Amino acid sequence: MNDYHEKLASLLLEQNEHISYNQARTWVELLWEDFESTYAKAGREFKGSEMTEKVVRQWIQQYGGQLHEFIAKNPKYKHFLEQDHKNRLH
Repeated sequence: MNDYHEKLASLLLEQNEHISYNQARTWVELLWEDFESTYAKAGREFKGSEMTEKVVRQWIQQYGGQLHEFIAKNPKYKHFLEQDHKNRLH
């Protein structure tokens, strides 16, 4: 699964220059877990990591450039996504 996460984090970094690698990796992990838990709660049969990777990839391609704006609207996730903000060089 780490290979999936690495590839998706790299894709997200290509889409969004406002986040760090650690933030991209956190986003991927949050999106991955959200999809799998939502899919399971709906009573759907697990289709494997390939299916999850495909969905998360689509989300990143559609929304990746704006994910950094999510923090302002959803303080619940702020502590996950601003952990290394002060360590970034800008």
